[in-house]
Amino acid sequence: MLLIQPKDEMSTLIRSQLNENVTTRDNDLKMIKEWLAKQPHLPEIDDDQLLMTFLRGCKFSLEKCKKKLDMYFTMRGAAPEFFGNRDITQQELKTSVSLIHFPPLPGLTKDGCRVTIMNGQRKDIIPTNAANLMKLVLMIGDIRLKEELHGVAGDVFIFDATVATPAHFAKFTPTLIKKFLVCVQEAYPVKLKQIHAVNITPFVDTIVNFVKPFLKEKIRNRIFTHSKMETLYEYVPREILPTEYGGDAGPIQPMHDAWVKKLEEYRPWFAAQESVIANEALRPGKPKTHDDIFGIDGSFRQLTID
Repeated sequence: MLLIQPKDEMSTLIRSQLNENVTTRDNDLKMIKEWLAKQPHLPEIDDDQLLMTFLRGCKFSLEKCKKKLDMYFTMRGAAPEFFGNRDITQQELKTSVSLIHFPPLPGLTKDGCRVTIMNGQRKDIIPTNAANLMKLVLMIGDIRLKEELHGVAGDVFIFDATVATPAHFAKFTPTLIKKFLVCVQEAYPVKLKQIHAVNITPFVDTIVNFVKPFLKEKIRNRIFTHSKMETLYEYVPREILPTEYGGDAGPIQPMHDAWVKKLEEYRPWFAAQESVIANEALRPGKPKTHDDIFGIDGSFRQLTID
């Protein structure tokens, strides 16, 4: 199964962490749908599962959920490099898929979190379009909005630096990193619990320190680096990790392939979503500009890696 859903005690634990009340959640959903219907600049949304995932990710704070939904559809128009032409069969994305693994793991941690592993597959090939790698991550994020049927307590990301080189990271400009992290932090209902870097090399600390200013303070405090795999197991149980990471869940390649297949199945949905964006001309008050959302590009410092 692509995403094992929580059951019984795990479901109860997750609902408690998300402030989900089974007797009031339907009313919360109704209120969000009524609010959406009154927003002239936002598209009509007839997807209760997606809206419930936003409510869960916002711990059923209606005001926070409204802000996330507004930003989610606004971002689709503001960042076409991430949200345009999301056809996994196009050559550029097919090439990107061959360069990285990016699967969310089927199992959950003991506290109900979903773990995603990202690693490069080739040290000798430098990606020509780093935005496509970020696009793939957000495409999987969109699928999870629809397929995390019962919610998860949060997300854990593992970045494997085995094949990473300064030449790889040079493709990720400050502006691109800022835009991606604004998308993730402001537009998606993600409860980021931990970020782990494994198989680290000496320059990884440079990368981490460069990215930290773009992260919210609480997330900066949740970044961990590991020079040996044993320390990762203190946070992520071995039974849900792929074989390559000393785990019991089998090889990572079939997990990756299953997600590529899922992205192919979602081709019609991604195509239909290209027009499901905020219409700034209809936004009450002042339309949001690119600089309102992302800040001034020229203010970013450059990354220098020896």
